[in-house]
Amino acid sequence: MNIMITALTIPLAGTILGSAFVLFMKNGIPSRLQKVLLGFAAGVMVAAAVWSLLIPAMEMSDDMGRWKVAPAIMGFLCGIVFLLTLDQLTPHLHLGDNKPEGPPSGLSRTMMMVLAVTIHNLPEGMAVGAVVAGAIQGDDLISTAGVAAMSVGIAIQNIPEGAIVSIPLRMEGNSRVKSFAIGCLSGIVEPLGAITVILLAAYMMPVIPYLLAFAAGAMLYVVVEELIPEASQGSHSNIATIGFAVGFTLMMSLDVILG
Repeated sequence: MNIMITALTIPLAGTILGSAFVLFMKNGIPSRLQKVLLGFAAGVMVAAAVWSLLIPAMEMSDDMGRWKVAPAIMGFLCGIVFLLTLDQLTPHLHLGDNKPEGPPSGLSRTMMMVLAVTIHNLPEGMAVGAVVAGAIQGDDLISTAGVAAMSVGIAIQNIPEGAIVSIPLRMEGNSRVKSFAIGCLSGIVEPLGAITVILLAAYMMPVIPYLLAFAAGAMLYVVVEELIPEASQGSHSNIATIGFAVGFTLMMSLDVILG
């Protein structure tokens, strides 16, 4: 139980810390810094998807021989389809864009921006939940240290993400306190997603490899669909690549050293 509580609260703390930047910054995030942060977040998510999710999913299916990759493939593709469907059915507005995506709605710009961030954060919560479920199952392939690595890695990348959410909301005309509050609330979906996956795994233990791969697919959808395109817009996209390399290396190191 202590493992689960810690794993759920650490990433949320990262979002809250990052959202608090809006209380002290007078201007928006410089374009170059935003690209670095987006690249960093993408790097962390890709490394987490591979080392913390896909590889353990295949290792858990060793008894299937050559077909041990099947659960990883099925879960991964389902995760992609799930996020693609959610993206199509939910009215949302990406930060810095003027044209909403999804079905027409009467929602405010602020609410649609919040929904965009919610879609973004859900896979991260699911990833933490899948790793916690694997550790609770008692499988040696996912240790307590591995859970800690995932939670800390997601928390680290949530710090810049929280700032990327709250500061643009402030630039949209919202007050500092409201922008901070919305930034914090955007991270609530992560523990909710994690708890959902943990409860599902508790009743269906054999699906854990599928859940790990599902979370990986959902995370990589966000990276390819949102983070990389946003980081590559305009000039100085090479800065985002540097951020990606740092984030990827950090998360890979955390998973190997702690896991």
